[in-house]
This record gives sequence, structure tokens and C-alpha cells, in this order.
Amino acid sequence: MSETDRPRNVMRSIGAVLAGFVAVFVLSMGTDMVLHAAGVYPAWGLAMSQQLFLLATAYRIVYGLVGGYITARLAPSGPMRHAIILGLIGTVVGLVATAATWNKGPEFGPKWYALAIAAIALPCSWAGGRMAARRK
Repeated sequence: MSETDRPRNVMRSIGAVLAGFVAVFVLSMGTDMVLHAAGVYPAWGLAMSQQLFLLATAYRIVYGLVGGYITARLAPSGPMRHAIILGLIGTVVGLVATAATWNKGPEFGPKWYALAIAAIALPCSWAGGRMAARRK
């Protein structure tokens, strides 16, 4: 690899991870909005049932896989390394959100949900990356 290719590959690496992160965020928030608008979820700021948080966890698992897949497919090299970086970023973001909302009230959900979101980021991203790496 030449010196001129390195900055380009670094930018492609950053773009691949950012694309996966944005995909997970947009899909998650978009689904949340649709479910709120459809009346499946209560109005924003109101507490939800455990079953609805389980539903949110389920689709966030799928979206985590999608994010890892996208990241690995777009990675200029080392697709699994990129997927793992995405998963680590997701874990850190999840832990920060968990700490920020820990005792804020029932509208932020049960503690298991916050911990689950942080815990699923890395394995989901890894599995999505694995699926993409097999296709390359």
C-alpha cells in the first residue's frame, strides 16, 4: 500500500464503521417512532411494559446484526476488525446511556433493558460481520 492510499483507506474505515452505526441508530429510532405512532408503544415519556421492552430488544438485536454486516461489507480490509470496532463503540454508548438513565424513572425502562442494550452490541456486530466476511 502506498502512502497516498493510507489516508483514503483510513477514511473508508471510518466511513464503514460510521455507516454501520448510523444504520443501527436510524433503524432503531425509526422502528421506535413507527411503533409509538401506531399505538403499539405508549406516548413518549410514559412507561412501557416488560413485553414491549423485550420487543425493542429483539429488533435491536436484528439491527445490530445489520450494522455489523454493513460495516464489514464496506470495510476496505479486515472486515471482522471493523465489525468488532463497531460493537465496542456500541457497547460504550450503551454503557454511557445506562449510566445516564440508571435511576431516572420507569419511562427509561427496566435496568435489565439498559444492560441488555449494552451487552448485545458486541456479539451482534460480530455476528453480522461474520456473515459479511463469509460473503466476501
